[in-house]
Amino acid sequence: MIDCGEGTQLLLKKHQVKISKIDQILISHLHGDHYFGLIGLLSTMHLFGREKELTLIAPPGLAEIISLQLKHSQTWLMYKINFVEWTPDEIELVFENQQITIHTIPMDHGVPCSGFLFKEKEKRRRIHREVFSDLNLSPLEISRLKNGEDLLNSDGSIKYENSKLTLDPHPRFSYAYCSDTKYNPGIVDQIKDVNLLYHESTFADDMEKRAHNTFHSTAKEAASIAKEANVGKLILGHFSARYRELDVILEEAKTVFPETELAIEGTKFEVSVNA
Repeated sequence: MIDCGEGTQLLLKKHQVKISKIDQILISHLHGDHYFGLIGLLSTMHLFGREKELTLIAPPGLAEIISLQLKHSQTWLMYKINFVEWTPDEIELVFENQQITIHTIPMDHGVPCSGFLFKEKEKRRRIHREVFSDLNLSPLEISRLKNGEDLLNSDGSIKYENSKLTLDPHPRFSYAYCSDTKYNPGIVDQIKDVNLLYHESTFADDMEKRAHNTFHSTAKEAASIAKEANVGKLILGHFSARYRELDVILEEAKTVFPETELAIEGTKFEVSVNA
């Protein structure tokens, strides 16, 4: 989960997201709308009997804040929090498992702030079911095929060529989350060709000066980043409360980058993944 503002638990319940399935929480910065719901969520996990470790990837200072809140409420969690503190203004690998990597994306905001770049690792080859069905192969042999290996006879000769029994891996997916930031073309190289980009768009173009002064972006600026980075799709969010209707935000961005949509609560997005 990325960021945890007030009301997060209500939205998790509304959209039927199980709290027990959340194992990593990433916090982009220490403005309240991005983390004020965190201590409540951590406490609910405790009350629900959580025992497995939780990883909290956060800016400097959050570990101290959470520790003080727990200390003065005399709360002792039943589970361990693994704090991973990212370094402001640097690109760092902050999480990795067998499927994905997560790197920080330095943002330009009023306080230390980071976006996050998610990339799937290279996937294993796929078994060609039509060809494979007539063969009697062991689980080890199947695993070797998925790893791209040929199967060999005892004398070292090729028994089965990998290319004839497998298909190319499914394409990898990538997602860049760019939280609060003023227009910052310096991130383009890092997020180049991602399938999906979320970028803040607090203001419309007529508020460009205010956006700059408050370390935020306009819709057109977010679209410019998407265009320069050649992303697959752009999702806009973090809209100023002054906009009761968001059509102006969407239309301005589309003049620069047509593949743009709004991050409206509950919306699901389909993304094409190129090989």
